[in-house]
Amino acid sequence: MVAYSVYSEQELIFLLKKKDELAFTEIYRRYWHMLYLHAFKILAEQDEAKDMVQDLFFAFWEKSAELDVKTNLKGYLYRGMRNRVLNAVRRNKTNSNFMDLIAAEMDELDNKTIETIDERQLMALIDAEVAQLSPKSREIFEMSRKEFLNNKEIAERLGMTEEAVKKQIQRSVKLLKLKLSDYAGLSVLLISILEQKK
Repeated sequence: MVAYSVYSEQELIFLLKKKDELAFTEIYRRYWHMLYLHAFKILAEQDEAKDMVQDLFFAFWEKSAELDVKTNLKGYLYRGMRNRVLNAVRRNKTNSNFMDLIAAEMDELDNKTIETIDERQLMALIDAEVAQLSPKSREIFEMSRKEFLNNKEIAERLGMTEEAVKKQIQRSVKLLKLKLSDYAGLSVLLISILEQKK
């Protein structure tokens, strides 16, 4: 069986319109993290950001037979998330100046990065640097970022104090940001990924 990870966006969209669940799974795997980071960057609430991404993908699956993607799939999903985030902010904030700032920041990300940054390459870049961390630091960092465990859960699992876990993560983030500092064009997303649960 051909791995769906090798399919282009156009091929995945074609399959998705036929309600191919594996195509949907690949799209979800490919773009979930990017969408979560964009939602979390504005909302600053992990659970709310995760719920919003889940809702977006649910609606995406429900309407998959009628999909009309005029740009690329990444941009299409990003714009859907952008609209959901802005609507959520509008429900909770009344200051129109604040709304203008949020919209401008998201537009800037939209225009400068969403069409050009390959999320898989970005994550591979970070994974390569994470692999260079000491075994304990790498284990803690991956439990935090990949398993989404909080400091208390990591501490309990590894028999450490929460403070020790926190310090390990802070050291890892500092080291990774230093090693990745040459990738200035990716700084917004890199910092979002590295800082998300500091």
